[in-house]
Formats: sequence, C-alpha cells, structure tokens
Amino acid sequence: MRRWMRVASEVKAHACILSLKQSDSALAVVENTEGEEGAGGEEGEKLMSEEDEGEFNVVQPTEEWQTLKPGQAVPAGSHVRLNLQSGQREVRAGAEQLKHWTQDHRETGDVQSSISPDELKRAMAKIKEDLKPAITDTDQQDSVASKYRPLEELKRDMAQLDLLVQTDVQIMKRLLDQFYSSDSTTEQRLSILLELEYLVHQVDNAQSLCSMGGLQLIVGTLNSSDFRLQESSAFVLGSAVSSNPGVQVKAMESGALQTLLTILATAQPLRVKKKVLFAVASLLRNFPYAQRHFLSHGGLQVLSELFRADRGGVLRTRIVTMLYDMISEKELISQAGLDPVLDASLEERVRQYSQVLLREELLEKGWCSLIPQLLDSTEHDYREKALRALLVMAPVCVDQYRSHSSLLASLLSLREQYQEMVQSQMIIGEENGYFAEIVELINALQVKLK
Repeated sequence: MRRWMRVASEVKAHACILSLKQSDSALAVVENTEGEEGAGGEEGEKLMSEEDEGEFNVVQPTEEWQTLKPGQAVPAGSHVRLNLQSGQREVRAGAEQLKHWTQDHRETGDVQSSISPDELKRAMAKIKEDLKPAITDTDQQDSVASKYRPLEELKRDMAQLDLLVQTDVQIMKRLLDQFYSSDSTTEQRLSILLELEYLVHQVDNAQSLCSMGGLQLIVGTLNSSDFRLQESSAFVLGSAVSSNPGVQVKAMESGALQTLLTILATAQPLRVKKKVLFAVASLLRNFPYAQRHFLSHGGLQVLSELFRADRGGVLRTRIVTMLYDMISEKELISQAGLDPVLDASLEERVRQYSQVLLREELLEKGWCSLIPQLLDSTEHDYREKALRALLVMAPVCVDQYRSHSSLLASLLSLREQYQEMVQSQMIIGEENGYFAEIVELINALQVKLK
C-alpha cells in the first residue's frame, strides 16, 4: 500500500477527496488537526496496512469512537486516534461530516463500501486530468487577439475620418482661422471664444495666443456692436492676463486698458460690465505699470460714476474689492521694502509701486464718502468688503470718516447686530465663525476713529 501513499503525497494534501462509484463519501488519509487526544495525527498516514494487497474497506465513522480493523480506510474529515490503553486505532466522524450528513445516509446503513487499487488509480488520474488547463497560452492569446482589430487597420480608418490628435496650439490656430472666416456666424464666434477662454487659463496657451495674433483679435472684438461678443471677449481677455505678466504687458501694448475703460464709461448691459470689470481687475493685479496708467487715464473717475449708478450692489462690491486688492498689494510690497537687504527685482518693484499714488487719488476723487454707502446693503458679503476697504483707506480718510454723518451710527448698529449673531453661533458651537470676523473688523475700525 506504500505506492498508494506516494500517490496521495503527489497531490500535496493531508486530505484527498475522491469521487467514487460506490459511495458518496470521499476516501482520504487524514491527521487529527483539532488536537484530539491520542496519537491519531501521527498514525493517520499508516491507516492503509501493508498486509492488505487486495480490496480494502472504507469504514463510515459515527459520532462514537469505533475500532479500525487492519486494511480499513477512513473518509476525509474523520478524526483518528490511537487508544493507548487497548493499542487499537479508533475513528469517529468529524464536525463537518456530522453537520452535512443527512438522516437518509444514517437510515440506509450504507456505512461501508469497497474500492480496488485500480479504481483508486483511475480516480486520481482523472483528478490530474481535471487540473490541466483547458486551453494553452497560445490558444488564449489567439482568442483574445481575435476580438480586436489590427493597429494598422485602426490607423487607416482614423486617417480616413481625419481624427488627428491636435495640440492646444493647433486647436487655437484652427479656432482663430474659423473666427476670421467671413462665413462664421455670431453663434459660431461665441462658441470659439468660449473654447479659447478655457484654453488660455494655462499660462503657455495664453502666451501662444499672443504670439499668433489672437490677443489683437480679442481686443478688437471688445468694440463689437453685439454685446454678447463684447462680454465673451472680455472674459477671454481677463482669463488670459490673470497671473500672466507676459500677457499683461502685451495687453497694455495693444491698448486693452483704454478699450475696457471706454466700455465701462458707456451704456452697456450689466452682464457686459461685470466681465469688463473682471478683465480690468485681472490686468491691474500685481502690475504697477498698468495701475499707474489706470489712474492717469481717469480710471477712478470712471469707477466712481459706475459706483454711483449701480443700485443693486453687484458692481459696487466688485469695484471696492478691486480697490482693496490694489491697496493691500502695495502695502505688502512697501513693508517688504523696509528690509535693509533687498534683491534687485524687489527693489525695482518697490520703486514702481511708489509711483502709484492710489490712496491720494481715492481721497481726491471722493471715495472716502463713497465706500461707507456699501454698509447700507443687507448682504453680509457686501458689508464685509466695505469694512475691509474702509480699514485700508483709514490712513488717508480718517478725518472724513469722523465727519461722516451716519458712519459712526452705522458701525454701532452693525456691531450690535453681529454680536447677537455671534452669540447664536456660540450656542451651536461655532465660536470663531464668519460673523465674529465681521465684529473684529468693526472693532478695528472704531479704534481708528477714536
């Protein structure tokens, strides 16, 4: 029987499950894996006696320990032990067997069956055959390849359909050619401007647009008689110059600032002026050269008229925010200029900002009395923007603030209102919320007015 034990070891398992003709059970050589008493784990491999050269019986274990006779084998999952008192091997059913055996198996009394060594060989040969792969690697590759078209065929089809991959520069070149075409309709040009606005958010694309003459096209479209084209072109211009010094310089050279101020000074729909203000703010941001020209070309006067004419507060808030940003960036550069050790680039920026007399111009153009009007708004965002602008303008406007008839009263009223809101925030656990920041702004402004 040793040759049968060698076959069992080839499948590298402690339990072999065999499909037998004569029984639903499985023939196996097992060891006691659950720590049962006795030496069943060591003796399990010796269950098949060498004396048994012919047929041998498969015993069907029960819940009770029973003695194994020489030549008997046990099903997989059985527990086997060596009784040290009697010296006999004993077997009983394992937990899984007891769980899955049906009452029908127990009642039929089909507890024993026989199997010959030849049948065992055939059964194990069948197991090895079942373990072989159904198809070879080559067959599998051929099967997968048959599901897809050859690469050369796909290339030919794409070439026929003219589906060529284009770079952003090629796309912009194509869009500009279509825009210049006399056959293009207004709707098509609006669609082209929308695509360009998406592309110029990337710094390199915006610079490429300038090099291919697209910036002149955008500035020229600002003068269109169709307000939709004006709005879209201002949107493209603002996106192109945003945080892009090279394009800011090109825009100034093309006369974009004068064109934008002209649009703001004339009667235009609100949606157009919103986009134009966006373009102006983007062009002036961190660009002292443009800010100086903005002041010298009457930019503050244009904004003050626009501020007075705006009743909804949308344009007022955008204007005040732009002025606040311009004042704040100059303060930051001026503070950096106090450092005794400056590099050449920072020293040049300090010099350029020193020529931008923004606060003095704001005082002269009456902005000290204009900005407090934004506090009358019911929008918290508008009030916040006004308070921040009032604070940064306080060094030159403090006397006007003190003489303002309603500013002090407005600050007291707003402080009480926002303190109540802060108390409500504290009740729900928001001690440092948005309204607390507004109270801090009001307190800081009141300190400057004392």
